[in-house]
Amino acid sequence: MTIKVFAPASIGNVSVGFDLLGMAVQPVNGELLGDLVSIEGCDGNDNQLIMEGPFVSKLPEDPKDNIVFACIELFQQQMQRQHQDYSWVKLTLEKRMPVGSGLGSSACSIVAALVALNEYYQKPFTDQQLLAMMGQMESKISGSLHYDNVAPCFLGGLQLMVNDPRIISREIPSFQQCYYVMAYSGIQVSTKAAREVLPDQYNKSTTIEFGQNLATFIDACYRQDLAQAMSHLRDVLAEPYRAELLPGFAHCRQGVTELGALASGISGSGPTMFVVSDSKQNAETIQAFLQQQYLQSEQGFVYICQTDVHGARLVC
Repeated sequence: MTIKVFAPASIGNVSVGFDLLGMAVQPVNGELLGDLVSIEGCDGNDNQLIMEGPFVSKLPEDPKDNIVFACIELFQQQMQRQHQDYSWVKLTLEKRMPVGSGLGSSACSIVAALVALNEYYQKPFTDQQLLAMMGQMESKISGSLHYDNVAPCFLGGLQLMVNDPRIISREIPSFQQCYYVMAYSGIQVSTKAAREVLPDQYNKSTTIEFGQNLATFIDACYRQDLAQAMSHLRDVLAEPYRAELLPGFAHCRQGVTELGALASGISGSGPTMFVVSDSKQNAETIQAFLQQQYLQSEQGFVYICQTDVHGARLVC
């Protein structure tokens, strides 16, 4: 029996919610923007991990150094703690997401692996237990515990991180009519490096503005007030410091504003930028502009996406 799981890309922070908001996205053309993990039983005396896909060259050469192998070990350790037996498995990671892209690349691998393991072993863990494991694995990559990529990647939709270990994340109403133009420039920015450029302390006025923007945005989501939501979709904590790490970001942000974008920002820690539009035609115009102005290498790409409401799922 072989099980295959897809885990979608996500926008971390969503500008206004540093470490607190994340949204899963899917291209409108039907392509799978995310990672795939297949799992099956194996012979021998250890687990196995096969790595392939367009971005496999960016991964550690030794499979045992890959975060997916760490997911296998963690999952089986947790099964042991619950006095459950397990057999060895072989996982195949199809790495379709660029590493250090700001699209939740590590989250895609982690989520797909843990969901596949849970399916294979006939669901020994609840969604909350799985999400806690996903956060633990993500912290090994980024250096800090945050769920704003793994939660939407796993659960789908727009997710708000809740300061309660029993809950972790709550889904917030998103704007299904909106299009999100996702532009990956083709350069790599590590999450750790992007966090290191941030100040250790913020002044009171900045933290008040952050709280007001986040609260106003969440209120607008529940009332489906798109104008209010977009007018407060601003990042006052990270973007002022991270923008300098992204060649062409300031120029392109000005350009998409002139093209009628509702809002724009850095996806996660970058270098991917996202642009919001309420018109597919306008999104296509913005896509063409960013393809010309933002891409820095042949590995760069620009997708028009909408909110992925499904999250991680089984695929044929």
